[in-house]
Amino acid sequence: MSSSTPFQTNSKVIKWIEARLPIISTIDGALVSYPAPRNLNYWWNFGSLAGFMLVAQIVTGIILVMHYTPHVTLAFASVEHIMRDVNYGWLLRYAHANGASMFFVVVYIHILRGLYYGSYKAPRELLWWLGIVIFLLMMATAFMGYVLPWGQMSFWGATVITNLFGALPMIGGDIVTWLWGGFSVDNATLNRFFSLHYLLPFVICAVVFLHLWALHTTKSSNPLGIEIKGDQDTVPFHPYYTAKDAFGLSVFLMFFAYWVFFNPNALGHPDNYTEANPMVTPAHIVPEWYFLPFYAILRAVPDKLGGVIAMGGAIVILFFMPYLDFSKVRSAKFRPIYKQAFWLFVIDGLILGYVGAMPAEGIWIIIGRIASVYYFAHFIIIVPLISWFEKPLPVPESIAKAVLGDAAKA
Repeated sequence: MSSSTPFQTNSKVIKWIEARLPIISTIDGALVSYPAPRNLNYWWNFGSLAGFMLVAQIVTGIILVMHYTPHVTLAFASVEHIMRDVNYGWLLRYAHANGASMFFVVVYIHILRGLYYGSYKAPRELLWWLGIVIFLLMMATAFMGYVLPWGQMSFWGATVITNLFGALPMIGGDIVTWLWGGFSVDNATLNRFFSLHYLLPFVICAVVFLHLWALHTTKSSNPLGIEIKGDQDTVPFHPYYTAKDAFGLSVFLMFFAYWVFFNPNALGHPDNYTEANPMVTPAHIVPEWYFLPFYAILRAVPDKLGGVIAMGGAIVILFFMPYLDFSKVRSAKFRPIYKQAFWLFVIDGLILGYVGAMPAEGIWIIIGRIASVYYFAHFIIIVPLISWFEKPLPVPESIAKAVLGDAAKA
């Protein structure tokens, strides 16, 4: 059975459009007849879930902007107006605020899936890099969005994080002044962040387009980590994976709905329900949960500039993963030592996240430093050493043989 067939239609209207703008055949090739590996599991659902969350964030954000006022004297009140007076404003605000957390949940899992199954290896290096660029843009967008409610944690979070750029030699002060739009976090800062928060999601859409383009050029990776060898290794994306994605989306929406309807404030900080006051510093300034591992790495270094470099390096090092892992076998299914190292890395990330939420004192500083050292050691030392000395298990000859066994010959 051939898994990919040319787009055909008997409609004269569609044929007329196709002769001038082949958009329908392009969509058909990407979402209907696209030859996907026949062995993709549910971990591959998180790419489509990330796309769904991006659209959900843009839609809810556009509607919220209709009622939001980006001014330091009105921003907090406008958010309260949305929550109390706008029809279903509470739903839009909770869906948008918790949607940011859900977006990061699926993207973190998506990245970890790529690390586990070796999706960063050739010929998919550019695909991997574009994914990390999307992650960086998400972090910038989420940080600026967190400032917009103009609560206590919004104001002081913006103050602390933007001040970090001041540690950069020579240009740091100018960058901070530009970010602030003056000499302190004030109305100009809020307007800058509002403008960029509204713009960056569309930049993310553009990079997602390139990400998908690269994906369809190099084809999807798969749990076995072997390349497609023919039509017997693939099935059409529709209906096989559209049905699978729809089921995954329905399960995810139930998880999402729990946070929106039953626990909407659990992932936020209570101080943000107090209007920003430059004269009162919160007892413990923390970012949103999805920044906590990197915040822990920042605090683990005593020197301010060193902490900024370490925090940035924690993300930049992901770009080098295709060259730090020398193993010819992609999937951790056939790499027992790498599999153990991967799960230790996940545990280390969870420890960093927990430490980031704790005060920077006592035992938490020591734990944070140990976990930070291990984070970088995983990429710089452990992964390369495993690549050199590990003896992988035998890899199947083809996807079809692994999935169908003897039936593949028939």
